[in-house]
Amino acid sequence: LRCILLNPGPVSLSDAVRKAAVSTDLCHREPEYFELQDEVRSGLLDVYGCSPSSWASVLLGGSGTTALEAMLTSLLPRDACLLVIENGVYGERISRIARIHGIEHEAIEHPWTDAIDFEQVAEALSNGLFTHVAAVHHETTTGRLNDVQTLAKMCEHHGVQLLLDAVSSFGAEHIPFDSPALAAVAGTANKCLHGIPGLCFVIGRRSALQNSAEPPRSLSMHLPLWLEKQDQQGTPFTPSVNAVLALREALRELERHGGWEGRRARYRDLAGQVRNGLAAMSVEPLLGENESSCVLNAYRLPEGFTYDRVHDGLKQWGFVIYAGQGSLVAEMFRISTMGDITRYDLERLLAAIETVFKR
Repeated sequence: LRCILLNPGPVSLSDAVRKAAVSTDLCHREPEYFELQDEVRSGLLDVYGCSPSSWASVLLGGSGTTALEAMLTSLLPRDACLLVIENGVYGERISRIARIHGIEHEAIEHPWTDAIDFEQVAEALSNGLFTHVAAVHHETTTGRLNDVQTLAKMCEHHGVQLLLDAVSSFGAEHIPFDSPALAAVAGTANKCLHGIPGLCFVIGRRSALQNSAEPPRSLSMHLPLWLEKQDQQGTPFTPSVNAVLALREALRELERHGGWEGRRARYRDLAGQVRNGLAAMSVEPLLGENESSCVLNAYRLPEGFTYDRVHDGLKQWGFVIYAGQGSLVAEMFRISTMGDITRYDLERLLAAIETVFKR
């Protein structure tokens, strides 16, 4: 029985991506690898039509958090002051990174189930203290899709730069690359792009990458170093070669499936069917449909059900779901519709849901 991952990354892979990851052995100092690297870097820019004259994609080995930490530590100059928007685990992670690296910052804290309070943001920015804002686009703690379009316009108005954690949205949700306030986004291969774990990236304005922290806060995560070498068809350290091979194929699949808009439509369709199937069993969503990302939805555990009961029941059918986090761990579970999920897989999932939640 094929195991289908309904957690928010890593995802169930297509056969083509899985085979691509082990298709050949490449030395990272040979021309063949640099041709591959160029194709993938260009392909990442093409996902949202970013001009290579203004934007650059920088590949890194590691998880999405690696990309996030590299973005923050590299693109916040030593005299920067950062405003962090927190309404979940991953917004709070931004503040934790800033504390670890001694970056001057303040946070606007929200309850995890709340949307961004833009009145608070406007009030904080009006004092002229902050140079940058950092926020999570899709906060997978609850499945909330934060309104980064409004946030970007607010940053434009106040003349500050926006750094965006797009780890769980890149490739499936609209990202305001047309906003002059957006300086960079952090992403990963193994979520909406359907690649394998171990490869992440930052897409940043070249102007922002040139105005980086000096002296660097890190050796192996300093983006200007990676950018300089990758622009010269090089690499400063050993990259995740097999993950780059897989991502090349995954980007080709994304294009065949209609790009990020086609993927969003597919996710919405799958998520809607799952939501309807759960509603028929009296399982309620944590957030309204218009508040949630197409990528992941959170659901309240019905009375008498524990997460372990739901998880183990669905796993017997070949499906892996995700628990809540922090204070929500006993209240909810999460289902993502990323990855290679077929119509047959969905039919089995709906049957499994009916069986598990039958009273």
